[in-house]
Amino acid sequence: MDMAGKGKMEDAAAMRLALVQARLAADEGEVPVGAVVVLDGDVIGASYNAPIGGLDPSAHAETRAIRQACLAVGNYRLSGATLYVTVEPCTMCAGLLVHSRIARLVFGATEPKSGAVVSNLNLLTNGPYNHRIEVTGGVLASDCAALMSDFFAQRRARQKALKQTSRPNPEKPAT
Repeated sequence: MDMAGKGKMEDAAAMRLALVQARLAADEGEVPVGAVVVLDGDVIGASYNAPIGGLDPSAHAETRAIRQACLAVGNYRLSGATLYVTVEPCTMCAGLLVHSRIARLVFGATEPKSGAVVSNLNLLTNGPYNHRIEVTGGVLASDCAALMSDFFAQRRARQKALKQTSRPNPEKPAT
């Protein structure tokens, strides 16, 4: 896996677009993951996580962006396209990359728990697939990781505040 990658400036610019998408997810209370599909220098798909709002466990940023891209090109194969995603893809999304024939994956932050590209299963390099995908990781990794960390810190703080307001105050007698 190439951690710096060719086209470094291009990769960073596309990852910034994916970060915009991730922030849209956070604004809707979804886990902030964003994805952008680029083909021949043009963005042909862009989206963010929406499984909660869409009541759809497959509504990951990668899935939604790839669906958009396929509609844009009129084909379920995206040969020559690059997927930029703020967080390392999961098992489901790694399989989608193979089936859609994405040429290149560029991701920001690794995902130690469910990442299936470099953190755990290494599906794109170790799988028995007939399609290989070039992988570049770590593009704007600190920005991507910070967005996730901040989102979950805020979520934990809200949960803690809710628990505290729902507890009876031992100093105050019940009425």
